Amino acid sequence: MKRLMVVIGLAITLAACETSGLDKRKALAPIPPATVALMEAKGMTPADPIVIRSYKKESEIEVWKANSSGRYALLKTFPICRWSGQLGPKKKQGDRQAPEGFYSISPSQMNPNSSYYLSFDTGYPNAYDRAHGRTGSNLMVHGACSSAGCFAMTDQAISEIYAIGREAFRGGQRTFQFQSYPFRMNVRNMAKYRADPNYEFWKNLKEGSDYFEVTGREPKVSVCAKRYVFGPVSDSCEPAVNAAVMAKAARDDYEIAELSEKTPAVRLVYQDGDQHYSFRNRNEGMMMSRPDAVAGGPREVPVGSDGTPATAPASAPSSMLAFAFGPQTAIPESTTGAVTMSLPPVRSAGVVATNTAGGGRIIRNTERSTYTPIQTAPMTTIRRDTITEERSLYRRTMEGLNSIFGKS
Repeated sequence: MKRLMVVIGLAITLAACETSGLDKRKALAPIPPATVALMEAKGMTPADPIVIRSYKKESEIEVWKANSSGRYALLKTFPICRWSGQLGPKKKQGDRQAPEGFYSISPSQMNPNSSYYLSFDTGYPNAYDRAHGRTGSNLMVHGACSSAGCFAMTDQAISEIYAIGREAFRGGQRTFQFQSYPFRMNVRNMAKYRADPNYEFWKNLKEGSDYFEVTGREPKVSVCAKRYVFGPVSDSCEPAVNAAVMAKAARDDYEIAELSEKTPAVRLVYQDGDQHYSFRNRNEGMMMSRPDAVAGGPREVPVGSDGTPATAPASAPSSMLAFAFGPQTAIPESTTGAVTMSLPPVRSAGVVATNTAGGGRIIRNTERSTYTPIQTAPMTTIRRDTITEERSLYRRTMEGLNSIFGKS
């Protein structure tokens, strides 16, 4: 009971991902020798510039670094321990969404005093977000395994990411770019999620992703007519033509159209975000926010061309529907305690899908990436309890669907 009261007291002092003063020595920890050796093998140095890219669906963050040729190459991939919300951008304070878009990180946004070990502020809201009237603040990439709109990486992972960013700043980089995506912007994902309400926004993000991957350079980002524009722009906000980038976009559009003819359109529905599969069998006392929300995994809901469900997802948990398909009031951001994660082991590779009633599937992506698994120590994090009204499943389902798709 005494420990619970301490945790609750800590929770009250924190708001979302805000920070407070702690030991600054951890911010001076060196880059691990193995990572320095990896840089050398790839023709990089600790002082070279970086770009960081995040992917919600895959629950991964990539650190890219300029090599001796000046082009950016992938250095290392880190698993995300926890992110909250759904795929799609953050729109308002309290919606638990992690941001999506292109953000600029300066040294002043690096926080050595974070309550979540170490952190950097994503810079949300940026010019694009402000142009769309979006609100919110203190959206971080930080340690621990608790998220209310942030990307929680574990203490060990954020220590390494922080050190890599710190050394890039010492090497002369004035800002580094943080590119946050809903998923890897490949043709398969674009075809599969083509009926999602955020699809036009995601197409705009893909333009920036294509520019980076084709040119190997950090794209110059502008906001014109409430859209991201990448690369040099004229006074009238027209982007300069890059033939190679345009050629990739044309090829991808053709492949997306072909895949769309034989790939059913779906939406991914989460109870409240997710985490990388590698954390699912770590039940040795690691503490995290809302383990109940990630235990079942996301659900694929078939949708029609207008984005409405092709079949009513009657078997989905009510809290999942309320969060993904209705007003996001079922998961308040008040903190009420801490819990210990206890989740089953995952299979070694591939995608595990289980059919359910109502036309959906509970899916588990266990595709391995190139990151090196990290060892985590027990962490004190905050659980966000779900408080929902005791209403019938049918009523909750219909209210959730009608709120986002409208009543017919």
